[in-house]
Amino acid sequence: MSSQTPPPKYIHEDHHDHPALLPVMDLPVIDISQLTTAEADQNLRSALSEYGCIMITNHGVESWLLEKVGMVFKQFVALPEEEKLKCKREAFQGFGADPALAGDLLPVDWSARLVLNVLPQEFRELKYWPENPPEFREVVDEYGSKMVTVHEVILKALARSLNLKETTFLDKIREPWILYARFNFYPPCPRPDLVFGLKPHCDATVLTVLLQDKEVEGLQIEKDGQWFRVPIVPGALVINVGEQLEILSNGEFKSSHHRATVDSEKQRTSLAMICLPNPEVEVGPVEELVSEERPLLFRKVKYEESLQLRYYQTGKRIIDDARI
Repeated sequence: MSSQTPPPKYIHEDHHDHPALLPVMDLPVIDISQLTTAEADQNLRSALSEYGCIMITNHGVESWLLEKVGMVFKQFVALPEEEKLKCKREAFQGFGADPALAGDLLPVDWSARLVLNVLPQEFRELKYWPENPPEFREVVDEYGSKMVTVHEVILKALARSLNLKETTFLDKIREPWILYARFNFYPPCPRPDLVFGLKPHCDATVLTVLLQDKEVEGLQIEKDGQWFRVPIVPGALVINVGEQLEILSNGEFKSSHHRATVDSEKQRTSLAMICLPNPEVEVGPVEELVSEERPLLFRKVKYEESLQLRYYQTGKRIIDDARI
């Protein structure tokens, strides 16, 4: 893929400027170890209400684990093709490109992904989990446990900031809520101005916690009609508001519109840890957030993986269909 001009199926005719030409976004950086006061909660609320995306520090994930979880995926990607095929993507889990859907209208992404259900453990399908490198499963399991805590800290603080019981959002998505991992691999492309690693989209999640590549930029966010590059901050994680949280908050928190670009010479990887509601739950606005001043904005929706992929592939948003 990386040694030739992009085939037509990857090319976006109305593509963006060269990634390096865009301005850098000054994203808010929140120390989540300080989310113990009303002022800190309100700072978090303000940042996510305005940007839909922040960086967090002092999140409780040790630097060695951040390094290790990124490294085991890079080691997996470097394996011979026959080894990676042992985890070949089927439907929504495993390694490979997104499954092709009949009637897709948009160019496909210049990337491959390793998608795994991480928690609860009974949802795991270990046939998709690499056995090589040998520590892969142990490292991802430990990282997943840390991500549960990060998600809970953020969702509790956001509930408190809206004068709700701190477990309100967690109660609404109901245990066992789902945590899955999406490891992203972006090979080099000689014409990064013609392709996307990830098309512009909003996550159909509650929250997404992203570990960026520590050396190669690629995440971009749209704000007020302008696209911005997201810088790499060593040790920081990126938090994206998803459409499920936008619905739960009755529009208080806006899901971020973002995309991923690729580099002309270097491969890039990232890891998104994604929080989704319990698959049996219909998510709707929290009752206390509906009033005459803020009327009900959304009907209840239920997350369905195949539907979300369809929306993503066709450039649509499920939240638009949920609007009242």
